[in-house]
Amino acid sequence: MADFQTSTHRKKWIFSPQDLVEKYAASNRRAKETLKQYGTTRMEVDVDGTISFPKPQFDINVNAERPATPKSLNCEEEKLMRVFYEQKIQEVCLAFCFPHKIQATAIIYFKRFYLNWSVMEHHPKQIMLTCIYASCKVEENHVSAEEFGKGTQQDHQMILNNEMLVLQSLGFDLIVYAPYRSIEGFVNEMEGFSGARVEKLQNIKEIAKSEVDKYMLTDAPLLFPPGQLTLASLRKANEVEQVLDFERYLENILFRQGSSHSIFELTESLNAIESLVQKLILPTGKDMQHINRKLKNCWDPSSRDEKERDPEKKKRDPEKKKRKSKRALSETQEAPTAM
Repeated sequence: MADFQTSTHRKKWIFSPQDLVEKYAASNRRAKETLKQYGTTRMEVDVDGTISFPKPQFDINVNAERPATPKSLNCEEEKLMRVFYEQKIQEVCLAFCFPHKIQATAIIYFKRFYLNWSVMEHHPKQIMLTCIYASCKVEENHVSAEEFGKGTQQDHQMILNNEMLVLQSLGFDLIVYAPYRSIEGFVNEMEGFSGARVEKLQNIKEIAKSEVDKYMLTDAPLLFPPGQLTLASLRKANEVEQVLDFERYLENILFRQGSSHSIFELTESLNAIESLVQKLILPTGKDMQHINRKLKNCWDPSSRDEKERDPEKKKRDPEKKKRKSKRALSETQEAPTAM
């Protein structure tokens, strides 16, 4: 694999916090404008990656009053939905016993995709499955679309239809550098540096992997090099096991690498990574129920029209409404087989 310093990952896919804010806002704004213009945000995708923009849900040449525009998702709701499906990527990869590198690559693909698109335009459930499928191919752990679709109880053709769209949205930059990869190397160095017992170092390794799992649900992979994510996870693990003076270890790393960064700058980056985890908000079942309902209205105007035609419908069958609410909540908390 090429060196990270010369990679497209470093050149094109590491951003500033303000960059991310602007990209997410631009995608959200575009989807809102589409919703206002066409009455829906759903885009159809052909297997060659061709996108069909929404068809107007009303006759733009008729002066009749247009139906009310449904409420769109705001940026915070989009973020919650992305985090929810990033968790699902972790769950699916665990269910299929995929190695960490596949999970990490899939999540990074997913994050990059939604720098260009809103969840209102392409449903994240479909995109996350395609990202996992593409990750398996790139990381040479190939599983057929048919087998993967069967294992997740999803239409394999949908996975294939979105593949070219995902690759195009990534700019075909498919080689990514994940923080899991370097944990082993750093831990081996720590052994020589500290003389710690093997059991302690094994604990360090497992705790670090668990910490990286949390980082992958934040914007950290889009803001920091993977090596810094690894060091942040190892520092956190060392706080538990206390096998060495970690600041001294960092100074040793900077000296050996001939880095132009100071220990202060590196420590600030590690602190910023940990701060992102502390600020991370995981969506609740209630959050997802609300967001899914809004997204359905954006995608399926007929469900909205039905309510507008018969506003008393829900009142006539409160028990049915209660059962439906419980079922929707359950669906957001439980994934299909292997999901």
